[in-house]
Amino acid sequence: MDYGPEYVAFDNAGLDGGFFKSDLVATTENGSVLVVLYSATLEDTLERVISAGGVIVKDIFSFPGGRRFHFSDPNGNEYAVWSEPDE
Repeated sequence: MDYGPEYVAFDNAGLDGGFFKSDLVATTENGSVLVVLYSATLEDTLERVISAGGVIVKDIFSFPGGRRFHFSDPNGNEYAVWSEPDE
């Protein structure tokens, strides 16, 4: 739900939340929390992120819980997307 030029909220997506417009950026390098989203199709999601203007910060890699990649949105905020491990 759009609440004007500085705030947008979401719900019914497994959790509720929102995004507030700021001149600051959230990156793990700056000590920010890392928002991690889930995808059952990691490679497809990576391509969709790129198509939407995201920049891949860390390409797909394995970690003890599965596989993930990190990206920054057009404003420079860092996020990650994870998926189950390859079998």
